[in-house]
Amino acid sequence: MLDVESGLPTPSLVCYTGSMDDAPNRDERSVARELALKLLYAMDQAGPEELEKQIEDLLAREAAPFHARRFAQELYRGAREVLPEIDAALQEAALNWQLSRMPCVDRAVLRLGAFELLHMHDVPPRVSINEAVELAKRYSTEKSGSFVNGVLDKVFQTHCPQKV
Repeated sequence: MLDVESGLPTPSLVCYTGSMDDAPNRDERSVARELALKLLYAMDQAGPEELEKQIEDLLAREAAPFHARRFAQELYRGAREVLPEIDAALQEAALNWQLSRMPCVDRAVLRLGAFELLHMHDVPPRVSINEAVELAKRYSTEKSGSFVNGVLDKVFQTHCPQKV
């Protein structure tokens, strides 16, 4: 099913209409990560070119602070630019799993977490991993949090020795 305004698929993850400000103890970076997850998920569903045309409209519909929307764009665009590198690191770390066969939400969470680990040097690795685990628990299955934790920890151990 396509969204009438944007023409993008309408999975529940992208069309969340509740306020993201109603959860306690959530800073703007956490909100931004949630938005970036939605964008990466939508990219997987609609394709990067189609999403790029709609990104401003999609972000404008979200009940999130301006700085969170801007940081979400930075995370999404950064991950999109280095997607082949991220996917290769994830494929290497996810033993016995093909990236293409993972649930779309898990793949988007892993891409976001791996981008932060590999390219956001101002973010402590454990923060990146913990945030990704929380997103996986919130948007995917009960076991996804453990899966995401294991894969991202392996990416961290093998690709980020300078951060250990």
